[in-house]
Amino acid sequence: MSAPLRIRSLEIFPLAIPMRVRFEHAAATRSTADPVVLRLQAEAPYAGEYGHGETLARRYVTGETDATVIDDIIHLFIPHLLEFRPRSFAEAVEFVHELPSLVEGRLVNAARCAVELAVLDLAGRVFGRRLAAVSGWLDLPGFGPPGCIKQARYSGVVVGSTPGKLARFLRMQRCYGLRDFKIKVAVEGWEERLATAHRVLARGLDRGDVTLRADANGGWSLDEALAAAPTLERHGVCALEQPLSTNDDDRLPELARATTCDLIADESLLTLEDADELIAAGGVRVLNIRLAKVGGLLPALRIARRALAAGLDVQLGCLVGETSILTAAGAAFLEVCPSVRFVEGAFGRFLLRKDVTWEPLRFGRGGRFKPPSGDGLGLKVSERALRRVATTPIPAMQL
Repeated sequence: MSAPLRIRSLEIFPLAIPMRVRFEHAAATRSTADPVVLRLQAEAPYAGEYGHGETLARRYVTGETDATVIDDIIHLFIPHLLEFRPRSFAEAVEFVHELPSLVEGRLVNAARCAVELAVLDLAGRVFGRRLAAVSGWLDLPGFGPPGCIKQARYSGVVVGSTPGKLARFLRMQRCYGLRDFKIKVAVEGWEERLATAHRVLARGLDRGDVTLRADANGGWSLDEALAAAPTLERHGVCALEQPLSTNDDDRLPELARATTCDLIADESLLTLEDADELIAAGGVRVLNIRLAKVGGLLPALRIARRALAAGLDVQLGCLVGETSILTAAGAAFLEVCPSVRFVEGAFGRFLLRKDVTWEPLRFGRGGRFKPPSGDGLGLKVSERALRRVATTPIPAMQL
């Protein structure tokens, strides 16, 4: 039997990475990526092995911030990590399964995601398993490698400060073979941007080999969404993400009856219980699963199973500014989940001016993606790169 794996030390890196494109939506505007990366080092006899996890905190989604994530890792999750002594990858998965997502009524999903991924990455490296191997220890019928990774196609985005720039950027993405696109609405000027996107994508939309979906980030009331629906439909939008505030989830069935756009739940979906409520209420056609939002890979797969079993579609979402660490975790999700309708993320250096791995990940032509083949997340994270883009690293803590 293998010697138990223990964690020797822990470091936290809050990052600030300049982005090549400025993103704006109803809840926030950002031009700098702000991930938090957790680095775990193994104790002897596995000294020299490291595991990395990443998260992004959004106050308007889970109520968390970079500061609360760091505080929760230190004060809430370190006591759990002190008990981490698996002798196999299966035992590491069981340990991760027990990590909390809710503490005294407060969600800690973003912090949990960083811890879960770092633990699974470290255990995978030590015990020679890829992250997709978690499916072997989860009760998820129909889930497991190769999943839908070969069929999955990452999406493009509709951005641009002027109609001309928006059109040029869209044409570049189409020339690269991307076929699914997402535009932000419920912000000033969205109608003009949508009209420009429709002109560029019209031929593909008419043929049915291009899709366009819209994301309101909860920025509309029901009346505003009802008023916007004809414009969205006229310009070829097939799906509308988070049209209403999370306080108005009970109005989604009414909106669904009034539009041909499939409704996607995003900010309304944080837990498995949320998924159950959305499924039971009806109205929503797609569940947008973002790893940092729902607490990591294991919760994401459970939500996906619940959605597919209910006949709903799944979208693998992302938070703007993810590095290759979360990209690799998303790829593991695709290697396990049997069906995904839309896929976001993996922009890599297309979006970020810097990354933190020796070989940064990003999607290829046509939105296709080849996952890394190594154990754990399959990545080699550069400590030097981490320190170069870190704001104020938390010094290593001995466990």
